[in-house]
Amino acid sequence: MSSRLTSHAATHPGAVRPRNEDALLDRPDLGLWAVADGAGGHGAGDVASAAIIAALETIPPGLSAAELLAQVRLRLTEVHAGLQEEAARRGPGRILASTVVVMLARGDHFAMLWAGDSRGYLMRGGQLSRVTRDHSLVQELVDQGTLREDEAEHHPQANVITRAIGATGELELDKVSGRIIEGDRYLLCTDGLFKTMAEQEIAAMLANGSDAAGIVNEAVGRGARDNVSAVAVDFLA
Repeated sequence: MSSRLTSHAATHPGAVRPRNEDALLDRPDLGLWAVADGAGGHGAGDVASAAIIAALETIPPGLSAAELLAQVRLRLTEVHAGLQEEAARRGPGRILASTVVVMLARGDHFAMLWAGDSRGYLMRGGQLSRVTRDHSLVQELVDQGTLREDEAEHHPQANVITRAIGATGELELDKVSGRIIEGDRYLLCTDGLFKTMAEQEIAAMLANGSDAAGIVNEAVGRGARDNVSAVAVDFLA
């Protein structure tokens, strides 16, 4: 396609937490972007998210789209096993885990893979749509019809995720792919953003051309209680 690709990323501890356990990847040269949101506390979360980004960062250039996708899957699987082993070494009940959402782009196609509740959005033709679907307890309740979508963000168990890199069991990644259209804006973000700002507010900022730093700073200015991270990928005509 004839689009010009630009991307920008930003992360912040938020307005409350002293430690930032999010991590980002912004590699337009590879056509690869990611956000990871660590969990586990006591320094474990940032270990997990950093391990994910470090593994993706070293993917070599020059791969085909299929090879790139295979490398992403392979490396996330290896990190998953490594985090499980490290948690076991640290003692019973320890968890080193992180959500992740990864975007790949090649030519006029994109793919997103994810585990957990970090999200991928698409702004197209002035309309914001959610590409990913949260792996979370509240999303399961919404799917079952026992909880409304607008109630999910404020549910007492809104922070309970059902999949993560490093969590117990085998790694399960969901994947969505599609065509890129000139003018598309893609946003990857951690839950610190969408639990602070409504989706229509995020959409308005994207429509107005705000970059990742502007969106993150807006959430922090509103008192974000969690770490806030965003990567924006734009395909400009």
